[in-house]
Amino acid sequence: MSIHKTRRVKVGSIAVGGGAEVSIQSMLNAPPHDAEANVQQAMRLESIGCQIIRAAVPDRESVDIIYRLKEKTNMPVVADIHFDYRLALEAVEAGADKIRINPGNIGSRDKVEKVASACAKKRLPIRIGVNAGSLEKHLLKKYGAPCVDALVDSTLYNISLLEELEFYDIIVSIKSSDVPTMFEAYKRLSEKCDYPLHLGVTEAGTKHMGVIKSAAGIGGLLLSGIGDTIRVSLTDDPAEEVYAARDILKAIGRRKGGPMLISCPTCGRTRIDLISLAKEVERRLEGCTKDITVAVMGCEVNGPGEASHADIGIAGGKDCGVIIRKGEILRRVPQSRLVDELMAEIDKL
Repeated sequence: MSIHKTRRVKVGSIAVGGGAEVSIQSMLNAPPHDAEANVQQAMRLESIGCQIIRAAVPDRESVDIIYRLKEKTNMPVVADIHFDYRLALEAVEAGADKIRINPGNIGSRDKVEKVASACAKKRLPIRIGVNAGSLEKHLLKKYGAPCVDALVDSTLYNISLLEELEFYDIIVSIKSSDVPTMFEAYKRLSEKCDYPLHLGVTEAGTKHMGVIKSAAGIGGLLLSGIGDTIRVSLTDDPAEEVYAARDILKAIGRRKGGPMLISCPTCGRTRIDLISLAKEVERRLEGCTKDITVAVMGCEVNGPGEASHADIGIAGGKDCGVIIRKGEILRRVPQSRLVDELMAEIDKL
């Protein structure tokens, strides 16, 4: 797979772009004036694999979140700013590691210049966040509605505002809630600039459909070699965003660490309650950090063959099942002992 080459930008201790590992981001959703709730949420997200955290800063009082997050967590902190450039300046002084703005809604050139100057002095990057729902009026007038061309033009326009100020520590997102639009916009933008790309489907929805849309959009772009950092946006607990991001990266082979579960979809040959069995294995694998593939197959006929690449697995049969390792049957065990025996083998690996 050919990887789109981008320049490297540092967000705190995390490198974004330039061949660095694709990093996982999320955003806090606790009330912005409840610093303790935000800190607790951030600590939890950090413990499950979040690498960069973003916090909304809608007013001066909420700037305190930045101070507290920097004291209590090790993650780089991104301050999410809209409209008021003064909040960006205060977030910089509070220790933010990156500022997320849309230069087009910050105001006049002198205000954008003040933000860029403050970030340059601290060597902080700026993320230009373009969304289909917040395009400039002249682009909406030109194109009639949010579309790929409008998104790309808006992004290039906002990039130019910073480049004119000789500011180049830029990360870019170009999001839409429509997956084909988002996919094509990122693809086209990647041909026009070498800034690191922050991937995401905005307003993706609740967990079920949001994960599907994110896997299609984010996963598809990453498989095309496009993208440097990701956020799965869900109307849910932010922890679900981190879990989903990890799973997307693992599914496409861009992240290791922890088991990969494979299981067959069941058919008429299945003679055990495979659905419950697979769910039980998945539950018991939580917390496992071994980089292994675990198979749960429905019958002895296809199990060893279809799971031949798995490090360890089980396959069900009538009244019993088998333990499989690298396609070879180790032994038969009663159905009631299948999962326990599987976990015992995993402990040996």
